[in-house]
Amino acid sequence: MARALELAARGEGLVEPNPMVGCVLVRDGRRIGEGWHQRFGGPHAEIEALRVAGPDLAGATLYVTLEPCCHHGKTPPCTDAIMAAGVARVVVAHADPFPQVGGKGIALLRQAGIVVTVGVLEEQARRLNAPYLMLTRENRPWLIAKWAMTLDGKIAAFTGHSRWISGESARRKVHQLRGRMDAVIVGSGTARTDDPLLTARPPGPRSATRIVVDSAASLPAHSRLVQSCREQPLLVAVGPQADPARQSALREAGCDLFLCPGDSHHERLRQLIAELARRRMTNVLVEGGSRLLGTLFELNLLDELHVFVSHKLVGGQHAPGPIGGTGLAAIPAEPALLHPHIELMDEDIYITGRLREGRAASR
Repeated sequence: MARALELAARGEGLVEPNPMVGCVLVRDGRRIGEGWHQRFGGPHAEIEALRVAGPDLAGATLYVTLEPCCHHGKTPPCTDAIMAAGVARVVVAHADPFPQVGGKGIALLRQAGIVVTVGVLEEQARRLNAPYLMLTRENRPWLIAKWAMTLDGKIAAFTGHSRWISGESARRKVHQLRGRMDAVIVGSGTARTDDPLLTARPPGPRSATRIVVDSAASLPAHSRLVQSCREQPLLVAVGPQADPARQSALREAGCDLFLCPGDSHHERLRQLIAELARRRMTNVLVEGGSRLLGTLFELNLLDELHVFVSHKLVGGQHAPGPIGGTGLAAIPAEPALLHPHIELMDEDIYITGRLREGRAASR
């Protein structure tokens, strides 16, 4: 199963909104076939492993990181192929919460006389596919926050100047992150101040939709985001009070507009996240600014952090920190990150990890 998980991870950025899945076939203590889901719409991991192993699989054991599918989607059911191959035993990391599967695949295999074991390396498998599980069970994308800050916790000087806090290695890492995202989000202030492109350079396996949270539809037509929106999609999330003339100008420039209903920033952001789920976006990178990150933090919608801490100091009580908003009323008793990874990256410290659930309970 550990090998199957290694194989599954190769599909990152290539298979979403499908899950990453790996599969290994064993007979007489020897691996006879392996495979992984390589691209959205392509053969599933089980089919790849069965193809490699060949036709005579009597008595073999199949290890797979997610319950085999039992329905017709873009590909035929994997359960049919497993039963036809003569596999004697199937070991599954965990059941698939997708409504058309949801334990039915395991039940079908057992009805066919195949011995099925469930729960091997389940925690590791769930961690690997946390974004897929979030989209399937909670109907929202996995939100990844990224920021670069100085040693004293500032994301910009009091003037708004922020280039460059982090070094080249950190910026390369950010481009790699963007290259496997379905979307990259910034607030309107960041879009105006930094004038970013928000593209992955060089391109990664996915081409992210760039999103600006801009209640007033104030994004300038001369910004690099608008100027490049016909080459890479740009979605501008506007509020109900946005000037219709500004909205029309952005549409004519080639931007996609989404009208976020709601009287508050919190309500409108909830509507935007729900829209991204409707579009089946799985991984979404949030690059700031502090108001946007603060609101998502207060809504308990941030799932993962990628933070770059430079060795620079900037000072200033009016220089912004990464997470704005009201903040918590008390220091939490537990660390925010689960299983954090810390890496020295040239002149920066790179900290990444997943956020603990219920972290804003003391607000």
